Amino acid sequence: MTALLIVLSLVTIVAGQLLLKAAMNKLGEFAKGDPRRRQAWWIFAGSIFSMTISFFVNIGLLQKLELSYLFPFQDLSVILIAVCSAYFLKERLSATLITGILLVTAGVILVSAS
Repeated sequence: MTALLIVLSLVTIVAGQLLLKAAMNKLGEFAKGDPRRRQAWWIFAGSIFSMTISFFVNIGLLQKLELSYLFPFQDLSVILIAVCSAYFLKERLSATLITGILLVTAGVILVSAS
């Protein structure tokens, strides 16, 4: 059950961040008064909802798990956000960003192993 909650926490924070970026992109595309801006507000509301779920799941996980165990999983969200933003939002992954992802991954592995 705990593993499912950790996955839920990761999925909801990644989805929330991606939806927030998508909403901000859409809000920038359309002029004030354009009816299509309403869609951006719904996406924004979805991002807030998703991040709220992540927040409360994290609070529950903090009650059950040690922070040193939970924290490496939280770092995975940075990696997932970078990879998913490249896939879903068509953002470019630079060599520097890929190097950072690899370093964070190595750090997560080292912290988890200790």
